[in-house]
Amino acid sequence: MASGVIKCKAAVAWEAGKPLSIEEVEVAPPKAHEVRIKIVATAVCHTDAYTLSGADPEGCFPVILGHEGAGIVESVGEGVTKVKKGDTVIPLYIPQCGECKFCKNPKTNLCQKIRITQGKGVMPDGTSRFTCKGKQIYHFMGTSTFSEYTVVADISVAKIDAAAPLDKVCLLGCGISTGYGAAVNTAKVEPGSTCAVFGLGGVGLAVIMGCKIAGASRIIGIDINKDKYAKAKEFGATECISPQDSKKPIQEVLVEMTDGGVDYSFECIGNVGVMRAALEACHKGWGVSVIVGVAAAGQEISTRPFQLVTGRTWKGTAFGGWKSVDNVPKLVTEYMSKKIKVDEFVTHTLPFDKINEAFELMHSGKSIRTVLKF
Repeated sequence: MASGVIKCKAAVAWEAGKPLSIEEVEVAPPKAHEVRIKIVATAVCHTDAYTLSGADPEGCFPVILGHEGAGIVESVGEGVTKVKKGDTVIPLYIPQCGECKFCKNPKTNLCQKIRITQGKGVMPDGTSRFTCKGKQIYHFMGTSTFSEYTVVADISVAKIDAAAPLDKVCLLGCGISTGYGAAVNTAKVEPGSTCAVFGLGGVGLAVIMGCKIAGASRIIGIDINKDKYAKAKEFGATECISPQDSKKPIQEVLVEMTDGGVDYSFECIGNVGVMRAALEACHKGWGVSVIVGVAAAGQEISTRPFQLVTGRTWKGTAFGGWKSVDNVPKLVTEYMSKKIKVDEFVTHTLPFDKINEAFELMHSGKSIRTVLKF
């Protein structure tokens, strides 16, 4: 059972647009149906930077960000049965309660059980477990992995193989699972198909990996940063192109290259203009375009309805469509058996104190994923 308050190190975002500050925080013990986790490794994702920038309408400050992490259960609150002290776990920003109508429907992974409180930066009972300098600190995405210890709801944790290296599998908490699932679950890429992947960051590379595993015969990577091409090809891209190399819109270039368009396209940036291009690059009659990137609040997508009337499909995905508690342990097993890549996504490893450096690496485009170790 849970012990007392733990004092530990965390990166606090005191206000929007400012660097994170390494502080000593107090982490309260888990209440009923909560789990306190010792985070061993965490990575930095664009979603953390998006909220830190102040552009996220759900962003609350001060807050402990972070949602790609892995660790060990330190203690559990009353009524917790799925995990126990000492278990190896990955915190989940999309939970799986198994009881709500979303969990009961095989068509979605969007559990809504704690959605409202999670969006407000608090635990399901409406309070926070973090304090720093006498102030309440908000939680983020139900995970807050930028802290040596964190508290999450018991439905927001996946128990994984204890032999898994946590400084690698922490990436299965977001980016890799999202991209891989976009290809194999959402698009359901078929053998012999042609795919286009817009944006060659961590998520885009995971989409390429998924398309390759699904048997796609042609995978076209699209990015304005040509430094990303070598890595994309290593993951399975058959060719890479830049929209800046042609006077024609990129969708026209792709339609010409592929005799009418691609079978599947994926937008892994969060740019509504690129989302349109990705749809319009799809083949008439059967092309499917999946939106993976998260656009800024209030932005809208547009195309001519004729694009859909003539047989293209526009879809979106969150966390790759994986029902999290059930599938994250399986994804860890797939990594352990070398079916999916994880190590290759890690370009930098830094001590936790250098977290601001990790954000700089991401913004500069020099990193795919930087893993921070406590």
